Amino acid sequence: MRKLVFIEEEVLVRLMEGKHVEGSLFRDKWTGIITFNAYKRLLKKRAKDVLIKKTPWGWLKGSATRHKRYTSMPNELTLEEQLEIMDQENEMAKRALIESYIIECV
Repeated sequence: MRKLVFIEEEVLVRLMEGKHVEGSLFRDKWTGIITFNAYKRLLKKRAKDVLIKKTPWGWLKGSATRHKRYTSMPNELTLEEQLEIMDQENEMAKRALIESYIIECV
């Protein structure tokens, strides 16, 4: 028995390349035509984070929705030294955000 199956051209190209195509095969109730509907699965493209400022112990980056600050320091430092470094990093990040805001506005 021979049946015709309607397939879009881009799906046929993928099949001819030997690639796997996921989708659904259905028969139209009114016309009786068998159609293959390929799933349109696209990879989500996420923009890379923009480096705003590189600090001695980490970095400050900006994405489309958030500002991210990262700080990493060795465990050999005492708690007081670590807290002081965190405060310095925080101040640098604040100044960098203010500078980037001023540059954007001008």
